[in-house]
Amino acid sequence: MATDLSGPDAFADIADEGERSVALFNEMGKVLQHPRCLNCHPVTGGPLQGDDMHPHMPPMIRGAADFGPDGMNCNTCHGAENVPFTTGEGSIPGHEPWSLAPVSMGWVGKSLGEICEQIKDPERNGGKDLEALYEHNAEDGLVGWGWEPGEGRTPAPGSQEIFGELTRAWIDTGAACPS
Repeated sequence: MATDLSGPDAFADIADEGERSVALFNEMGKVLQHPRCLNCHPVTGGPLQGDDMHPHMPPMIRGAADFGPDGMNCNTCHGAENVPFTTGEGSIPGHEPWSLAPVSMGWVGKSLGEICEQIKDPERNGGKDLEALYEHNAEDGLVGWGWEPGEGRTPAPGSQEIFGELTRAWIDTGAACPS
């Protein structure tokens, strides 16, 4: 699992803009394919958890609106912030709102090229154009939670600031996808 994340300057020597764009997205992939992102971007019916991406315990399903089943929405346990366990190491993750990404945004088991094509497609990314995708990656608090995941979880590599800079540079170089 990657722990470091290079900024856009690390790719400035790649003369071909398309090749640089792919290299930038490959670097973004260190975040996109990290358990902090994948656990909430499953392609199955429920969330995953932990660095080993095991099924959520207690067992949980997606529910009609990606907020858990009727009568036990995600926010039944997941509040506005991380809460340390009182009985040992670890924490219950939290952010407002807390939910799964829609199935159309599921990434687990997909190649980085497939993820790239998916996140560029407004029909599969929640209606976002590239500028909205940049804002999501660079500023959205739920994305930012990946770098502040609470006790017992490995944060995503780098920082949301670097991830945002990579996203901007990727877009500015043509938003090319790896093959």
